[in-house]
Amino acid sequence: MKAFATLLDRLSFEPSRNGKLRLIEAYLRDQPDPERGLGLAAMTGSLKFRHATPSLVRVLLRDRVDPVLFDLSYQFVGDLSETVAMLWPEPGQRGEPPELSTVVETLASITRAAFPDQLSIWLDALDPTGRWALLKLITGSMRIGVSARIAKTALAALGGRDVNDIEDVWHGLEPPFIALFAWLEGTGPAMATVNPAPFRPPMLAHPLLERDMAGLDPAEFSAEWKWDGIRVSAVSGHSGNDPAVARLFSRTGEDVSLAFPDLLAAISSDRFGSATIDGELLVVRDGLVQPFGVLQQRLNRKTVSAKLIAEFPIGLRAYDMLAEGDEDLRALPFRERRKRLEAFVGRLQEPRISLSPIVAFAGWDHLAAIRADPFAAGAGADADAIEGLMLKRCDSPYVIGRPRGLWFKWKRDPFNVDAVLMYAQLGSGKRSAQYSDFTFGVWRSGADGDELVPVGKAYFGFTDEELTRLDKFVRSNTLSKFGPVREIKRSETTGLVFEIAFEGLNRSSRHKSGIAMRFPRIARIRWDKPPKDADRLETLTAMLKD
Repeated sequence: MKAFATLLDRLSFEPSRNGKLRLIEAYLRDQPDPERGLGLAAMTGSLKFRHATPSLVRVLLRDRVDPVLFDLSYQFVGDLSETVAMLWPEPGQRGEPPELSTVVETLASITRAAFPDQLSIWLDALDPTGRWALLKLITGSMRIGVSARIAKTALAALGGRDVNDIEDVWHGLEPPFIALFAWLEGTGPAMATVNPAPFRPPMLAHPLLERDMAGLDPAEFSAEWKWDGIRVSAVSGHSGNDPAVARLFSRTGEDVSLAFPDLLAAISSDRFGSATIDGELLVVRDGLVQPFGVLQQRLNRKTVSAKLIAEFPIGLRAYDMLAEGDEDLRALPFRERRKRLEAFVGRLQEPRISLSPIVAFAGWDHLAAIRADPFAAGAGADADAIEGLMLKRCDSPYVIGRPRGLWFKWKRDPFNVDAVLMYAQLGSGKRSAQYSDFTFGVWRSGADGDELVPVGKAYFGFTDEELTRLDKFVRSNTLSKFGPVREIKRSETTGLVFEIAFEGLNRSSRHKSGIAMRFPRIARIRWDKPPKDADRLETLTAMLKD
């Protein structure tokens, strides 16, 4: 546990990607099995623990520390694991610190009733850094600036492999990955996926910038709509004489099949056979794609009722084909994969699976006009579910990750409104001591005159220097406090205005304003603008498309 804690501590202070890669590679090279495999599993989100809830951790510390001291410390620090690690009373005699493997094995079998005592024993045995790392591990709140992709890249470097070689075999493997390490270090056989329906990581696009267009030839690119849905891959396959296995994966590799049984049935059919389709998960009613707000009714559910399936029918807009039968198509140019996809969907004749249409254009100016008005360009009623265009080089292979120059996303210009800062909350990680999460509102008519109503929350769009100034403003203009949240003074003449950019609006019964913003961010801090000149709720409701 000590080596893992040291790694997490150093990673949390390492600003560069290459520095993080070196730290992780050294850990994976120097630590024995199964410790290094379990550390890798923790960094890639492959470990789950049942009983380690933040509320239980709070109770453990409150029994040992003055609750007022805990509340004040947590409000200042902003991170539960760090707060508990620093405040946990030092034992009279420190026991033997546990190995990472001991922690994982114990938590896999321990009962809920026995868990608090066991956690207390471990916290007594560890120093503050070890306690912090243990709590980060078991509560699932790592947030150390390391993505699963970075951890896999460091793993690949250990064996002189490409990270995509790791991605190809990753799914279906279980911690502590002993056979995987043996392959990379040349002491074991080559790894090959035996999963009949494997996850194939997606190819991603770069935002299209104005400077990019000057160096691109429009004749070399194909365009299609960028749908405002959820990226998924539909996979079906079989091993030997076993029955076919069908799965639906999110872009991160999470198996979401159970949440969408209606679409799963379509990819489980004999007509679908063995294939992998890349596309967008959407709600499609009477052949029309619904806005993202409608799709949200089907998201984040473990089970779905027949009524929900009927009211919000799921469809897949397919835009790429990665495999068919035993053939991996990813090395083929996009134009060839598209032909295979068109033929496949045509044979399939499945109402829930449709082609994402190719958008014909004569040049960049013509494409810009199409992007500005999809409805007039032929998208029709589907235009409400379109957030821009995708550009793909016709000769591009399907490459895992975000390669440069092959795929671009060209989103429609965002909406902008001026809103007033209402609440601020401490951030997390490096921002745990600064107020960096901001709730903002717009004016509406109330019983006693104009009042502000919250319409969104944003925590990015500003520089570090601007954040320092914002944090000072919050502390100097606090009206009241609610734990880590501060209510900010505001009136028609007092307060701070943000220019908020967002991708769209949806009606929402969960929000007091009746609307929900899609991807809000702070475009500009209007230190010069009085709050009375901020926008009104009527401005936003007029943007809604019924």
